[in-house]
Amino acid sequence: MTVMNGNPTIPAPVNDPILTYAPGTLERAELQAELEVQSTTVVDIPLVIGGEEIRTGNTRNVVMPHAHSHVLATVHQAGTKEIGQAVSAAAGAHHEWSTTHWEDRAAIFLRAADLLAGPWRQKLNAATMLGQSKTAFQAEIDSACEIIDFFRFGAHFAERIYGMQPLSEAGVWNRAEYRALEGFIYAVTPFNFTAIGANLSGTPAMMGNTVVWKPGRTSMLSNYYVLKLLEEAGLPAGVINFVAGDAGLITSELLTQKELAGVHFTGSTAVFNSFWKTIGGNIGEYGSYPRIVGETGGKNFIVVHPSAELNAVKTAIVRGAFEYQGQKCSAASRAYVPASLWKDLEGPLIEETESLTMGDPRDFTNFMNAVIDQKAYDKITSYIDEAKKSNEAEVIAGGTYDDSEGWFIRPTIIQTKKPDYISMCDEIFGPVISIFVYDDGDWAKTLQLVDATSPYALTGAVFAKDIRAIREACDTLRNSAGNFYINDKPTGAVVGQQPFGGGRASGTNDKAGSIMNLLRWVSARSIKETFVPPLDYRYPFMDDE
Repeated sequence: MTVMNGNPTIPAPVNDPILTYAPGTLERAELQAELEVQSTTVVDIPLVIGGEEIRTGNTRNVVMPHAHSHVLATVHQAGTKEIGQAVSAAAGAHHEWSTTHWEDRAAIFLRAADLLAGPWRQKLNAATMLGQSKTAFQAEIDSACEIIDFFRFGAHFAERIYGMQPLSEAGVWNRAEYRALEGFIYAVTPFNFTAIGANLSGTPAMMGNTVVWKPGRTSMLSNYYVLKLLEEAGLPAGVINFVAGDAGLITSELLTQKELAGVHFTGSTAVFNSFWKTIGGNIGEYGSYPRIVGETGGKNFIVVHPSAELNAVKTAIVRGAFEYQGQKCSAASRAYVPASLWKDLEGPLIEETESLTMGDPRDFTNFMNAVIDQKAYDKITSYIDEAKKSNEAEVIAGGTYDDSEGWFIRPTIIQTKKPDYISMCDEIFGPVISIFVYDDGDWAKTLQLVDATSPYALTGAVFAKDIRAIREACDTLRNSAGNFYINDKPTGAVVGQQPFGGGRASGTNDKAGSIMNLLRWVSARSIKETFVPPLDYRYPFMDDE
């Protein structure tokens, strides 16, 4: 291999501009054309292991959540044999990939970012809209902008890591080498963000690791296109191995492999806890201690001070709770509103919530679409039904639902008399927000309530004009949210600006979209070179008087 001398510098990253998709724009016309193509195509999605497409014949359908009789793709499912092949393929690619110059690895992801910013943009957006039921705007900020940002900022962060070098004294040269982990990374990604699939599989790979990737079963179409995008950009065979199938089977097989070097996970707290327990039980069987990185559940809050701006609170609740049907890890799920503000907020909030348009994402006038599948629909509606029957809560907006054509649930507001009512505590992951109205004089008490109500600590927001109230909220809620917002909704973290992740039961807080996450996927080696080594074992203190 030819060695090129020089210290390459990654182009300075900037966040990708969000396209508007306003009527008459070129991007709107291109997206609508791609939606038409994908709506009339059934994609056959294979396993991709060691660069080879494998079709097992055991398939599962991917459907449109908003039109669940419409099949978008059939996905081949892995068995024990194919899972083993994925581990072998990752091992086979590891040496060459981990020893590839870092700038050559980074170039692949930078190329992928440029391809996505250009000719691939609407393919990823359309697949996300149809397969995960997202509006054009929600798809744009996810499957276009955020993936582009992850790859461009990731390359920049990688350069910074490799440039972190130790001090050297006279006669000695100290160096740090940042090696890939020994073994494979198991990337487990959810349905709700296409960008999470790209980041959880791509970031470890950028740092020289090889990956076995299990995408969420309901996001297979967009995630498959992410893999094809990386292949187009030049990703070598075996670096990321795409494996669909039964989650329990894949996990049980992979977590017992001696070569397991790490887990990159986004999903439920219960599942992540089971991973941790299994890895702990097998700890003596691994070649090294696996890195465990996870972002899990949330019960995200908005706490409102009497000094807050009413319309800002209303907008934050509507956008924070109901964009993408409340299926964001960061979605607002509980709010605490002072009685003095509630008397003026209640009517306009209910009116605006009831006015929200909902339907097929191909109709660009819709603000909301369908929830992801029948399981999610049943879970979410059970909380609505419980609130309707309860004498401790009242459904004051929404509360209706219909799964005859798609899994549609109207945006729902529950007002509760008790701050520990079940919908104030449980993670619902749907278009439901619960509101507790507190006495204005109970501000400090309410902050303590916000902190103590939930085991999660992912996102939260405070609304106030009073700077003393903002400071008190920041201090009291210091550990209540890994991403904390002042006078803004608790959603919409941007790569490089608000690194994302939470603590407590919300995960390991390794901050996707920052240098902190990339550091988890390298193992440092300290190298000391002495230019003129000593030739005598004796030290001066040993000399005679």
